Order: sequence, then structure tokens, then C-alpha cells
Amino acid sequence: MEATRAIEEPSRKTPVLGEYEVVVLGGGPAGIMAAAAAGRAGRSTILIERYGFLGGAGTVSGLSSFCGLHARVFGEHRQVVHGLADELLERIDRLDGLNPPHISFGNRIMAQAYDTAAYKIAADEMLLSSGVKLLFHAFAVGAVMADPQTIAGVLIESKSGRGAILGKMFIDCSGDGDLAAWAGAPYEKGDPRTAMLYPTTMFRINQVDPERAGKAGETLARLMEEAEQAGRAKFPRKGVILFPQKHPIEWRANLTQIRKPDGSAVDGTDLEDLAWGEVEGRRQVKDLFAFIKANAPGFEDSYIVDIAPQIGIRETRRVVGEYQLTEDDVLDCADFPDTIGVNGWPIEAHVAGAVQVRWPRDPEGRGFHQLPYRMILPQRIENLLVAGRCASMTHVGQSSARVTGPAFAMGQAAGIAADMALQAGVAPRAIDVGRLQERLEAIGAYLGRRV
Repeated sequence: MEATRAIEEPSRKTPVLGEYEVVVLGGGPAGIMAAAAAGRAGRSTILIERYGFLGGAGTVSGLSSFCGLHARVFGEHRQVVHGLADELLERIDRLDGLNPPHISFGNRIMAQAYDTAAYKIAADEMLLSSGVKLLFHAFAVGAVMADPQTIAGVLIESKSGRGAILGKMFIDCSGDGDLAAWAGAPYEKGDPRTAMLYPTTMFRINQVDPERAGKAGETLARLMEEAEQAGRAKFPRKGVILFPQKHPIEWRANLTQIRKPDGSAVDGTDLEDLAWGEVEGRRQVKDLFAFIKANAPGFEDSYIVDIAPQIGIRETRRVVGEYQLTEDDVLDCADFPDTIGVNGWPIEAHVAGAVQVRWPRDPEGRGFHQLPYRMILPQRIENLLVAGRCASMTHVGQSSARVTGPAFAMGQAAGIAADMALQAGVAPRAIDVGRLQERLEAIGAYLGRRV
């Protein structure tokens, strides 16, 4: 959305609401781990979150499944993301909110469903026990710069008005790379040849008969294809993701694809795009559910229990760091000397009308690639790290490493790196990466240096 007119506002003094050693923007999986790691290192840490709860797309966008925790390693399914993620999973499980891992994409990889309410509570408790200050309902709107290379603070707006949070080290886990962009770090958006990944509006269906539903995802895919071939219906995309949640009468549906009238993807950083996309997403949900209820066995008495509060954005800004993770890195299961974790999720490209999935070139090989520390180091800004889907990746590389598992790995590495940089009085790019790796392995992280 572009303004065609402007008004002049009077200058004002913005109150400083707090000053911290580590400021984390965004409470998704990367932000949760970054804040927990920094807090447990003894750093005064604040996490700024626009909603009233944590979890990012995993809660606000209704994702309700952890992707990227596992890999298919030499033909065997294994959990490969560890460290602080293990504690979060245990906390969710103690609240009876965690399913055993389930097969996804045929028999190629595993994902793990959870109850979103349990995730919210477990994340709260984990961060509070880590000494982290949680600032909910705070919408970040700008950066305060000490000089062109150094961030001094984050400007926020809330029901209490405008304020500033000052800090020494900053970790951008906003998903959109907001703080990095405001500070002047270079970034890319989408693929110059095509577009950004298309977003989705998730919804949950209740009162399903799980025995009659069976493998409903496969059944629904067949029914939708038959309906399209017969000219009885047209659907927004091919690629059905429909499976039960913690309680088997409740199923999650990932079936929509939000395209603007010109065919391009909704831009998650554009106000009017987002407003239009929310309405379009709910329209698609209505039509898709009507088809499911009328045609899919086991869904005859079902109803929509929830439409996600926000459209699920997969890609906006990708901050350009010291290294960009690439398609070849994913497909060739690349190694990096500065590894901070691993990712075994395939390339999952949500393109116009379809979901394209591509796997490592050796189907019986190691099944994961390492994540280099350099991908969370943005160019130009000295006291900033970036973790999660806005980290330094190419368009196709991001189609794989944007998911929860690698976000957990990047986040915990960023939190520890922030502590090390403060301790040494240097920029994060100048820390001892070998020592960072030792500290990650000491908390149980798996860096892929042994199989």
C-alpha cells in the first residue's frame, strides 16, 4: 500500500520503556529459542510480540504441526533438531498436548502435531522460567539507530501509546525481517522470475469420525481431482494436507492458496494485501469445507471449529547475510564448518496452484543439510542477528529451511551468540564459532557433525 498524500506530525519525545542486554523481536519458534537461550545465559532479555501469545505461525496461523524436527537419515526416520526444542516438546507433552510423530508426504519424512493451547502455555512457562520479560500486544514500528551500523532501540506502538525499548544486542525473529529492514540491512523479497511463496488460511474441523475418515488426505485429493475433471468444481491448489490433531475428532486442513486477482502472491508486508487476503482466505475455507462435508467419508457431521486468526505467510523479506542457504545446499545435504544445527525438511514450494516438493538427490542418503552460522549474520548491521524464515536464504532455499525445526536451531544459536558477543565486547560475526558450537552441543543441540 503506497500513500499518495502525507501530513506533517509535530515532533515529540518518545518514552523509554526499558533497556535490556538482548532484545528479541517476534515470538515464533526462532524467537522463543533465542530469548530462552539468552535469558538462561544470564542476560537481561525482552521478547516483543505483537499478539497476546507465543508460537508465531504455529499458533496464530493455525499451523499446529512441527515440521523440520525430523529427517530420513539413511532410510531411518530420526529427530535431528535437539537442544532447547526437546524441553519445549516435553513441556507440551506434560500438558497432554503432543501427538507422536506422524508420516508426512507419503513415507518420506515425519512431522509432529500438537495442541495450540498447550503450545502457548508451554512457551510462556519456558520463557518465564528463563528470566525473559514478555511484552505482548506490542507492535514494532521502527528502529532507533546509534549510527548507520548500530541499533540503539526498537520503537513500538501499543494500547499504552508509543514507546522505545533500548538494547545492546538485537535478534530479529519477526518473520518479515522488519527490524533488519528498518536498520538498513540488505534483503530480498520473492523470486525475481516469479513471486513469493503463496500464503494459506488454515482451518480446523471438529466432530470427525476418525475410523471412517481413515487416510482422509489421500481420499480428499482423489475426490477433488475427480470433481475438477468432471467440471463440478475448481479448487485453489493441488496438494492436500489434511490430518488429525492431538484429539482424533479434530483435523487440520491446509488446502487454501491466496492469490491476488492478478495471480501474484499476497505480500505479508503490505496492509491492503493482507486485508484482502484474509477475506479471500475465509471465502476459500467456506467453499472447501462445503465440499469436504458433502463428499469425504467421516466428515458428514463435522463443523469448522476454528479459522486461523491470521493468514499463514510463508515468505516476505529474506535478509541477505554473510551466506545465503541455496537450493543446492538443501538437495545435496551440504556441510558447513560453522554449522549451528541441521534441517531435513524437503523443498516445499507453494507455487501458483500447486505445492511442489523436492527431496535430496540421494534418496537413501543422510537426508539433512547443516545450517551455517553465517546465515543468521546480516550484512552492514553490527549488533543484529536474524533467525527464522527471514534469515539469509535464497528463494528456493527458504522453501525448505523456513519451517519450525530449523527456526528452533537458528534461534537458540542466535541467543547464545548474542551472549558471547556481549561477553567479548565484539560484533556477533567476530565471536569464536568453535566455542559457540561447543555451547550448543552442551545443551544437547545436534549439529550434524556425526551421524
